[in-house]
Amino acid sequence: MAKISGAKKPEINELVRTSDRITFLYVEHAKIDRQDSAIRIVEAEGTVNVPSALISVILLGPGVDVTHRAMELMGESGMAVLWVGEQGVRMYAHGRSLNHSSRFLESQARLVSNTRSRLRVARKMYLLRFPDQDVSKLTMQQLRGKEGARVRRIYLEEAKRTGVAWTKREYKVDDFESGTPINKALTSAHQALYGLAYSVIVALGASPGLGFVHTGHDLAFVYDFADLYKTKYSVPVAFEQTAKYGNQDISRHVRKAMRDLFAERKILPQMVSDLKYLLEIDDDTEAEVLSLWDDKVGLQKFGVQYHDRG
Repeated sequence: MAKISGAKKPEINELVRTSDRITFLYVEHAKIDRQDSAIRIVEAEGTVNVPSALISVILLGPGVDVTHRAMELMGESGMAVLWVGEQGVRMYAHGRSLNHSSRFLESQARLVSNTRSRLRVARKMYLLRFPDQDVSKLTMQQLRGKEGARVRRIYLEEAKRTGVAWTKREYKVDDFESGTPINKALTSAHQALYGLAYSVIVALGASPGLGFVHTGHDLAFVYDFADLYKTKYSVPVAFEQTAKYGNQDISRHVRKAMRDLFAERKILPQMVSDLKYLLEIDDDTEAEVLSLWDDKVGLQKFGVQYHDRG
C-alpha cells in the first residue's frame, strides 16, 4: 500500500480555537491540493500554501478543482467549506462543523421552541444594536420598526459621509450585474459577512436554520446573526469601496476590504462571544462529548456495555 503523505489527524483539543482563526479565504479558477498540513492553491499567478488549521472558512467559487486529499485535510482541521457561485453571491453546499458537541444546538432548539425565550433572545439581539436603550418590553413589531428606521438612517449617513448617490436598497437575486454599483457592493459585503457568520455558527455546532427573528429558511439564523454586524462592517465598507472604485470590479474590491477589516477588527472572537451570549452558553469549553439520554436518571456514559436489570 502506498504511503499517504501529510501529518496525522489532529485531536480536537490540538486544533486552533474558532475565535483565534483568521476569517475567510475566497478562491476561484484554481486547483487546490494538499501539502503536508497546508492546502496548496495553484493559480495562473503562482502557488501558495495556506496552513489549514488557521482558516475559519474557505469559499470555493467557480472554476475550482479540489482534490480528495485537500478535502480530507480541511475536514480534519475543522475548516468550514462552502461552495459558492460567482462573486460569492450564492451558497450551494457546505462541510462539517469543528465542534462535535451538541450543546449549542440543544440550547438553540430549546430557546427557539418557546415563545418567551425566543422573544428574550430576539430582544438580546436588538440590545446588542441599541446598547443604550431599554428594549425589554418592546414587541417584535416594535423591534422591527426600530431596526428598520435605524438601517435607513445608516444608509443615508453613509451616503453623506462618502458622497455615494443613494436611493434605496434593491437587487435581483438572479441578475447581480443589473444592480447599481452601491447595491452590488452591499450585496457582496453582506455575502462575505454571511459566510463568516455561517462559519462561526456551524463551527460551534449551532443550526443555521433555527432563527429567532428570521424563520422558514435554512439560513434563517445566519441572517439573524449577521444583522448584528452589518451597520458596523459591511455597510460602511460597501459605501467606501463604491466611492473609491465605482463599478470597477467592485465585488472583488469589497471582498478584499471585508477580509482585511475582519482581521483588523478581530471580529471572530467577538462573534464567538456574542453567539454564546445569545444561546446562553456560559462556559468556555469546546470539547467533544457524547452521552446517552435516559428519561429516569439523566445523561449516561457512552461506550459502556449496559445490562438488562429486568
